[in-house]
Amino acid sequence: MNIGERVKAKRLEMGLSQEELAVRSNTTQQSIVNVETGKTKSPRNLLDLAKALNVSPEYLKDGGEAGNVSYIGVKENKGQYPLVSWVSAGSWLEAVEPYRKEEIDVWPETTVDASEGSFWLRVKGDSMTSPVGFTVPEGMIILVDPEKDAVSGKLVVAKLENENEATFKQFMVDAGRKYLKALNPHHPPTIVNGNCKIIGVVVDIKWEHIP
Repeated sequence: MNIGERVKAKRLEMGLSQEELAVRSNTTQQSIVNVETGKTKSPRNLLDLAKALNVSPEYLKDGGEAGNVSYIGVKENKGQYPLVSWVSAGSWLEAVEPYRKEEIDVWPETTVDASEGSFWLRVKGDSMTSPVGFTVPEGMIILVDPEKDAVSGKLVVAKLENENEATFKQFMVDAGRKYLKALNPHHPPTIVNGNCKIIGVVVDIKWEHIP
């Protein structure tokens, strides 16, 4: 097998969609497609892919024995971040001190690397619930990193003008036009023409039962 075939085989073995692997490895779904189809033969994010797939980089590159063992530290706790409200997220970039630790009761853990200013949000509504493929239904929590660059295909949290709360969508760029896309086809896209500010990129998604 080549590197693309190994990535795809391991992804399917773990029950991950291409979008889920993209989130875990801090890239886009199109990048995963390019690797799996052989268009990208030497991915720059090889280490991130290896961590996300719980294998060593050597295994992905040449199928060596290192692939038979778990990637050391892949499930290591990388830190705890506050679970905040959508209203708080909307003013995150303008806040001098976005939150006070003593005011936050819930600090979920993550196994991904994230900047110090990252925060969790609990998904509301069904706009990111897809009837097929990758979906982020209501109740899941998402880790938002304000220091990550928003490129086409990334899941982001953005603040629209004249709205009190932030919104969770997929950032897309098509022929120079920018828009925010819902995974639920019943929700129309929102054109981005200077009327919104990207607060951060989603770097982790999980279920977290919090009483």
